[in-house]
Amino acid sequence: MKTSFVLTCATIFVLFQAVAQQDKPIQEVVNGALDFSMQQSLRMAAKYADSTEVLPRSFANGEMVTSDSRWWCSGYFPGVLWHLYDYSRDDRVLDLARNYTSRIEREQHVTEHHDIGLMLYCSFGNGFRLTGDPHYREVLLTGASSLATRFNPEIGLIRSWDWNRHRWQYPVIIDNMMNLELLLWAARASGKEAFREMAVSHADQTLIHHYRTDESCYHVVSYDTLSGHPHVKENFQGLADESSWSRGQAWGLYGYVLMYRETGNPRYLGQALKITDFLINHPNMPDDYIPYWDFNAPRIPDELRDASAGAIMASAWIELSRYVHEELAGRLVNIVETQLRTLASPAYTAELGENGDFILKHSVGFMLENAEVDVPLTYADYYYVEALMRYKRLMGF
Repeated sequence: MKTSFVLTCATIFVLFQAVAQQDKPIQEVVNGALDFSMQQSLRMAAKYADSTEVLPRSFANGEMVTSDSRWWCSGYFPGVLWHLYDYSRDDRVLDLARNYTSRIEREQHVTEHHDIGLMLYCSFGNGFRLTGDPHYREVLLTGASSLATRFNPEIGLIRSWDWNRHRWQYPVIIDNMMNLELLLWAARASGKEAFREMAVSHADQTLIHHYRTDESCYHVVSYDTLSGHPHVKENFQGLADESSWSRGQAWGLYGYVLMYRETGNPRYLGQALKITDFLINHPNMPDDYIPYWDFNAPRIPDELRDASAGAIMASAWIELSRYVHEELAGRLVNIVETQLRTLASPAYTAELGENGDFILKHSVGFMLENAEVDVPLTYADYYYVEALMRYKRLMGF
């Protein structure tokens, strides 16, 4: 009985704090969330400041999970630090951002996978944006050239993975849309139009083959290397092949928003709007717009949410609101405000010094493999902080 009482009191306290969060002016919520993110991330950075290799990944069962630069998420914590430097202009954060960014420099030469764009653009890309460091520019251009080696002009897409060859001939995952930003930047920076052509081709083919008639998407589409046509369509990380894995929907949304920004092609804006319509009007989208890990998970509403998917969507919708008519822009901003208030509440934001010094709780990596389930994830923190900064710039405070 005593344990039950304690749990009940804790639940009531969290609910009380969440209600109080909804009453705060949104400016106070956003600035408070960024201040907290600063404190928590400085604690995280201090743990490994003397290392030249360690990067935060997750926190599970009371233990830190770290990686070296080879893990696909390696660029995200440096990216968090760059966004927080943008917010604070604090030289301590600048020094740490440079320190952690240098740890993944070797990835510019990798040609064995497609994640080079995420690894480098979130870290070196933000660093170059904020400092203009010419060395960062050269790393990014080398990385873009490495990524470009994975483009097959006969298929018109960047190959995502080289493993599982007995199942996939030429696998392309929806996450790969996120790597196109590096190619588009490199096209502008170098004047090499081939980078842009690759990105456009990849986005066009993904739009044709990844998306269903309801504008949800598959996770993996594998292409026959002889015909160039899809031979497998499935959800590797989702519930089932025809389900809608939430983070996959978020990757696609974000990817087509950035494609519109970089090219001005209305087809990409139209696709971003179709994905948005699917998401915000889905009967299984919660009222706070932090989605369940899969929209078709069988035990909704008793399924886990994915804070990382919510943060990616929030960041994308803030940008999308700049490109649409006033009424829809207002609706998107209201949705994002709900998301940010929710993520900034005790339901999702850790206590200072808890959660392994990650910012957000309750993300889902790979549910069916029981890998990184209901834990903090470094990319959830990245897109959350990015969303906070984008909202702050949008509103001009």
